[in-house]
Amino acid sequence: MRKLKLQVQTTVDGFIAGENGEMDWMTFPWTEDIERYVNELTEPVDTIILGRNLAEGFIPHWAGVAADHSNPEQASGKKYTDTAKIVFTKTLDNSKWENTTLAKGDIVEEVTRLKALPGGDIIVYGGATFVSSLVKNGLIDEYHLFVNQSAIGNGMPIFRNLSEKQNLKLIKAIPFECGIALLNYQVNKD
Repeated sequence: MRKLKLQVQTTVDGFIAGENGEMDWMTFPWTEDIERYVNELTEPVDTIILGRNLAEGFIPHWAGVAADHSNPEQASGKKYTDTAKIVFTKTLDNSKWENTTLAKGDIVEEVTRLKALPGGDIIVYGGATFVSSLVKNGLIDEYHLFVNQSAIGNGMPIFRNLSEKQNLKLIKAIPFECGIALLNYQVNKD
């Protein structure tokens, strides 16, 4: 079965965005060590899943980066653009993006079906509501939490509305030169 990995930036106090979607707390520029880790993380990925809200910015942004030969992130842009994407939506009827399909059914059934298909890893990028639903339903196999050195006090968490405790096993913790620390957890299903 394929693994579903979550890659997300977070604050020390567990928010992936401010109350109004603010992301001014994120650390940039990244250093080579964190870029290398992200490249290694995404290398075995052949499917990206997104919530509709994030897809609206994510897909056009990376398509632009992929087309810009002067952009130092062009290789990443090509990876994200060329990789098959599935956007979970209740509001869109047709995909307006290249190499992207829509998932309109039950999130648990859709993700379970995707994980059972042959292929490489699946990675999720998404907003708080979409990711919270995946977390709540126990669909994520690995967490790659990029903890930025800031606390914002209030915002959008991903570990909300859990109906039961989820046991996680720390696989690795890596401090990067730019100040971000990675916490990589695997879901302990025992």
